[in-house]
Amino acid sequence: YRMVLGPSMTYSCAVWKSRDTTLEAAQTEKYDLVCRKLALRPGMRMLDVGCGWGGMVQHAARHYGVKAVGVTLSAAQAEAATRTTESEGLADLVEIRIQDYRDVDGSYDAISSIGMFEHVGLARLGEYFRNLHRLLVPGGRVLNHGISSPPGRRSRFRRRGFIDRYVFPDGELHEIGSVVSRMQAAGFEVRHVESLREHYALTLREWVTNLEHHWDDAVAAAGLARARIWRLYMAGSAVNFEAGNIQIHQTLGVRADGGRSGMPLRPDW
Repeated sequence: YRMVLGPSMTYSCAVWKSRDTTLEAAQTEKYDLVCRKLALRPGMRMLDVGCGWGGMVQHAARHYGVKAVGVTLSAAQAEAATRTTESEGLADLVEIRIQDYRDVDGSYDAISSIGMFEHVGLARLGEYFRNLHRLLVPGGRVLNHGISSPPGRRSRFRRRGFIDRYVFPDGELHEIGSVVSRMQAAGFEVRHVESLREHYALTLREWVTNLEHHWDDAVAAAGLARARIWRLYMAGSAVNFEAGNIQIHQTLGVRADGGRSGMPLRPDW
């Protein structure tokens, strides 16, 4: 994964200030944008759902002084994230758990979910947002960052199609309007929606470049067939994001407290 994703080990769309920004700088900007949208401050308690290799919780703790919990279903990710958290001196602020988000308890001032809800499925989307609402304190914010489908497209990858069979089994994408509706039905007030479609195309092209640069090592590690599958998947996805056949949005919601949202009059991020 590091060969493709780079040192940040971030498997989600970066945010590019300009086209000559480096991948690492763009991934850092993505994490920081999420932190700013969540209005993180020292001492706040934050949850990252589907924390991957820990990049979001580590950034939030290091730069914003929050106490962050990251949950993942992958033992390998949890082990690696815990190791880097300890080596960077963040163990007092960051906790990594192997845990389903539905089993998380307690309360949090802010919740981020980056590149995870594509795995939830339409049938459980309401349950997903209700659980996030349950965990968030009144006045708290949630930031959902996920791939979406244009209107009129089938949300499910074609059964036994290339992506469903080899890369993204059982993945489902949802039109952004339906995502907003499900969030609000769960009790959130949606305050801001931002499309990052072109940003994901740029990110994917950087990942393809990294794979090509490390091609021999990637083939040795994963085999020729898998290396070719991922090269085709990432290149094809870049083209589809550029063409508007796939979309990605950050959706910011708040659990309003008696009508008090705590939001600024205009976006300050």
